[in-house]
Amino acid sequence: MPLTETVAAPGIPAPAAPAASASASASAKPSREEDPRNPAKRLERLFDAGSCELLTPADDSGFLAATGLVDGTPAVAYASDATIQAGAMGQTGCQVILTAYERALADGSPIIALFHSSGARLQEGVASLHAVGQVFAAMTRASGKIPQISVVLGPAAGGAAYGPALTDIVILGPAGRIFVTGPDVVRSVTGEDVDALRLGGPEPHGRRSGVVHVVAETDDAAYSSARKLAALLGSQGTLDAAAVEDRDLAHLLPASPKRAYDVHPLVNAVFDKSGVELHPKWAPNVVTALGRFGGRTVGVIANNPLRLGGCLDSASAEKAARFVRMCDAFGVPLIVLVDVPGYLPGVGQEWDGVVRRGAKLLHAFAECVVPRVTLVTRKTYGGAYIAMNSRALGATKVFAWPTAEVAVMGAVAAVRIIHRRKLAEVSDDIRPQMEQELAAEHEKVSGGVQRAIEIGVVDEVVEPGASRSAIAAAIAAAPGGLGGDALVRGQHGNIPL
Repeated sequence: MPLTETVAAPGIPAPAAPAASASASASAKPSREEDPRNPAKRLERLFDAGSCELLTPADDSGFLAATGLVDGTPAVAYASDATIQAGAMGQTGCQVILTAYERALADGSPIIALFHSSGARLQEGVASLHAVGQVFAAMTRASGKIPQISVVLGPAAGGAAYGPALTDIVILGPAGRIFVTGPDVVRSVTGEDVDALRLGGPEPHGRRSGVVHVVAETDDAAYSSARKLAALLGSQGTLDAAAVEDRDLAHLLPASPKRAYDVHPLVNAVFDKSGVELHPKWAPNVVTALGRFGGRTVGVIANNPLRLGGCLDSASAEKAARFVRMCDAFGVPLIVLVDVPGYLPGVGQEWDGVVRRGAKLLHAFAECVVPRVTLVTRKTYGGAYIAMNSRALGATKVFAWPTAEVAVMGAVAAVRIIHRRKLAEVSDDIRPQMEQELAAEHEKVSGGVQRAIEIGVVDEVVEPGASRSAIAAAIAAAPGGLGGDALVRGQHGNIPL
């Protein structure tokens, strides 16, 4: 459908644009077989060439399901038929989706949804709503058992908006729009003047709401992302620790510990090759990505000092928690790169639920059973130290670079509180020197890497150039680290936190 298409309300197909004349309309409109919205064409475009086999008949149900290969990985997929009633979801169409889920669960394969739908079919009344609800129930039953990926290629309204939201990963194509109620309803009920792009496009859902994990600039890029992610989650591979080569990682951080830096180069250097980042614009102070490490799929979580100094806040804690739970559910080991000064302070954070949402990350890591290795690159302070996969929460291994700091807060900041009276008594010209002396003493007593090793919260100091091999050895030695028959995974679903 065209980019300007809007949906008036869930279950109500968008009004067709007035035709200039019957002959002009007939000449401009492609046949259903030639229409790029045809679900058969979309499914063939998703699967490896020649591998697509229909699972349900091509009829007027509004949906079509098929099996095939994506990057060599067996998968099941279904697509809404936007050439019929704007892809509205009726009883027979929802049965197609249920058939696809039955097959995917039986095969243990990823399931990919191609959404372009106006929601429940108005003509069928509450029966269509019941059918859509059955689809939601099937998605929930499959949650955490098989990877679920949604690609939104056109407007997805009402039930067709909640469908993607219940899956593990949502990819938004250039014409994709996600909203519960369309612009016309919003305008009539609230008086807010908004179009489909601003209501449910890449900016609101890729940056503000966190509904969308990947924003694709072209349909080809959307299909490519779905294929890569399905292969990463569906064919995780086996870790070959001996094949993990060490790389110089030190140069990826600035020489001064006070300078901010972008953590993306470090994340990509940990992977064999660049991974796939999820939620790159939502809560960018934490990076979450999937990729290969020693040939095996792993997830990486990293604080990004370039954004908010790398602080955790309510949104980034929630983002990381959802990622941890997804990886745990599918048996994907985690690598956690830590450089965090603490939680972001402020009235807005407290009112925005940083306590409640931050607790989600604590819960996610504490319940996690997959191998999860922490590497402290520069510093880890306060409550954020605990939240970023600390020893207390059950980390498999905790490594630290030689210059890393592990403490309640920075040593200088700590002595300014602890020794505030003593510092107040000295003159301004010698106070900085005294602060440094007191800070050095404080690190010996209660902070620093050596103290952390003594009490067992850091396992080992590793050089930046030996980090990849140390992480690989730790994952390989843990239960579930090798994949295959040894796969260990959490026994829970992946609720959209």
